Amino acid sequence: MRKFYIFSLLIISFAATSQNTWDLQQCVDYALKHNISIQQSELNNQINKNNATQTKASILPSLNAGAAHTYNFGRTIDRYTNTFANTQVLSQNFYISSNLLLWSGMSQYNTIKATQYGYLSGVENVKQLRNDLSLNVATAYINVIYCDEFFKIAKNQFDITKQQLDRTKILADAGTLAQSAVYDIKAQMANEEVNVITADNNYQLAMLSLRQLMNLDSLNNFNVVRPDIDVQSADLISSSVQNIYETALKNQPSIKSAEYKLMQAEKNLAASRGRVSPTLSMTGSIGTGYSGLAKNIQGVNIIGYDTTAITTGGQYVLSPKTELVTQPKPFNDQFKDNVNKSLGFTLSVPIFNGLSTYTSIKNSQLNALNAKYSHDLAEQNLYKTIAQAYANARAALNKYGASKASVDASQQSFNYAQQKFNVGAISAFDFNSAKTRLVNAQSNLLQSKYDYLFKLKVLDFYQGKPLTF
Repeated sequence: MRKFYIFSLLIISFAATSQNTWDLQQCVDYALKHNISIQQSELNNQINKNNATQTKASILPSLNAGAAHTYNFGRTIDRYTNTFANTQVLSQNFYISSNLLLWSGMSQYNTIKATQYGYLSGVENVKQLRNDLSLNVATAYINVIYCDEFFKIAKNQFDITKQQLDRTKILADAGTLAQSAVYDIKAQMANEEVNVITADNNYQLAMLSLRQLMNLDSLNNFNVVRPDIDVQSADLISSSVQNIYETALKNQPSIKSAEYKLMQAEKNLAASRGRVSPTLSMTGSIGTGYSGLAKNIQGVNIIGYDTTAITTGGQYVLSPKTELVTQPKPFNDQFKDNVNKSLGFTLSVPIFNGLSTYTSIKNSQLNALNAKYSHDLAEQNLYKTIAQAYANARAALNKYGASKASVDASQQSFNYAQQKFNVGAISAFDFNSAKTRLVNAQSNLLQSKYDYLFKLKVLDFYQGKPLTF
């Protein structure tokens, strides 16, 4: 079983070398391109951009055109002939109207600025999401490298124990060591085989976490580049907490977003105050129409005579009875003759509206104050985060230095113990103790190394540096 597992690990290792390897930048780029949350945020921000554009356009004059085609039945007054009609009448109406708000206490202008700042805040929020995802991918990437190296340590220790078992069998058969030493080494090798399996499982889980962050569907043909990382204390000493903080204030999207939110709240407050002012608007329209009752008089026909009076001599006075000869007035003539134009100004003075304007101003004041608090809190949290990351990086660097010295000492102690064990000068228990101390020292060194690397990348992130090795 053990040989089969070791053989399987070798197959996996060989397959990994034949796979396409990804560096950190490739992983970050892929994650940013395929992250659904970022895509949704970009869509929402596009809506904010459209709303900002619409708010700008609201200051332009409105222009509307319309037409009506109407049949009237029964008694009605025709609007163009001003006569009564008792029959079906066809009328048509065409118009163009416009409205322009001339003054509103700068409320429109401040609303435009508020929506612009809201859009810019959304842009910075999307950048922050991208930065957060990049940092998470970098964390998962470093964890993959850490787990891989820890697996190599566990595998190396297993190989050493396997070789030591072969030597122990030879010494036991020669009578130099007791047979119990063989059993002790076998027990140690069984424990280290468990460590190898656990380390491999941790590596596979780390790879799975990285793929999930990247939203990478394929589980095959994926491996990461193992960069040659050299820990340099100068990388940390070259910057101070204050310098990093001042740089972060200029480039961190979260701070810029809070600033735009504050400016948006201030403009909303100004817009609310502007609604106390009177508003002046101008309206204008032009229209024309057609009526089925409109007629053109073509002539007069005498159809008879009526007695209208009697003279003193007894003679009748006759007056002609006439009938107008008409024909429907053409559409083109009515379209030109019925043109009407209007131009008007409307002044609206707010006096009392149920305290809605007063309440809007008070709420806008509170929102502006809350935005100011949010901005200050964002700056405070940024400083705390940077200071904590800096302290953690320095502690990890110190731990790395101590762990490196511990590994050197433990390695010498193990080499000496191995030589003594090979000649039967010490027991298997003492040999395994020296080996365990070496493994622990190597583990602490590896942990402090990548802990320092991660903290350093966090500080680089806040300085706007690319997340690369």
